[in-house]
Amino acid sequence: MGAGIMTQVSVFPASVLPGLRNLLSRYAENMMWLARYMERIENMARLIEVTGSSVRAGSVDAGWDSIIHINADEAFFFRHHKAATEQAVVTFYITEEGNPDSILSLARCARENARVLRPLISTEMWMHLNVFTRWVIELGPGDVGAGYLSPLCTRLKQDCQTHFGITEGTLYRDQGWLFYSLGKNLERADQITRLIDIKYHTLLPSGAGVGSDIDMSQWTSVLRSAAAYHAFRRVLPDGMTPANIVGFLLKNNGFPRSLSNSLCNVYSALGSLAGEYRLRHCGPILERVEELRVTLAEQTVEDIILRGLHEYMDWIQRELRQIQNEIAQAFWPPVVSVSAADGMAQMQN
Repeated sequence: MGAGIMTQVSVFPASVLPGLRNLLSRYAENMMWLARYMERIENMARLIEVTGSSVRAGSVDAGWDSIIHINADEAFFFRHHKAATEQAVVTFYITEEGNPDSILSLARCARENARVLRPLISTEMWMHLNVFTRWVIELGPGDVGAGYLSPLCTRLKQDCQTHFGITEGTLYRDQGWLFYSLGKNLERADQITRLIDIKYHTLLPSGAGVGSDIDMSQWTSVLRSAAAYHAFRRVLPDGMTPANIVGFLLKNNGFPRSLSNSLCNVYSALGSLAGEYRLRHCGPILERVEELRVTLAEQTVEDIILRGLHEYMDWIQRELRQIQNEIAQAFWPPVVSVSAADGMAQMQN
């Protein structure tokens, strides 16, 4: 799920951006991944906290292994751990250095991206990330025990929210801001589809049909995992049904983490890059995002569930990966050395 820290120094061609100060391709990439990593840390902290509360409350939720499934880490996790116990999963996703998606690894990657972006970001952004990363690195086994898990996750979420607030208030509104917005919203879209896909089928009772009623306390945990509980109760105070919850998380444009709202923000950022900054490579990517938006808008949530929620979420996730790949190919393609290019030309002749 992660990405390396790239250091290409190519720039968007002057012919594409006449009269504008060009943004280094590596800066665009670092902006996108800084946002994705910080968003992923917040999502992970919330998921761990909600899972811990559900398990201790005696929920029949699958428990700690659901986090492994959401992150598609089954093979990697069970190569290093015998069972999905609380201690194993919490350590794996918070402090384990060998896991590239642990909060420790993500915080280090976020700081490294910010270090490269030092000429573009504010002093406040840089200082906060430094303090945050240092705190995460110093976490030990005693800091992630059951008795400390909730306050730990609360601080992780608050620090991520502080980062987003500082960024909102200090980052200059240019191409860099647009790539930051792309990263944050692509990550949100990916995470919400993973959560819905795994949790919906995990919570479905054995032998029950799709769309069956399930203990609402379990669905409350799904909403809390997406930071959606209060927003949902405000909009649908008497509508706590699986279909309503899935529909809210997928299609409600007023909820900032919904799939619909995230896709809208991705489309808007790409549109600004294409229109205001005249980046020609955005056209095909815009078309792919628009296709996702249309398919989501034209189907009711009941249709999506009956036709196959898992299949639809799986398709959305593949499309989101393709969007990320197309953005990378368009704006920070792999650098091919002269000798390698010559070799490829000789092979083709």
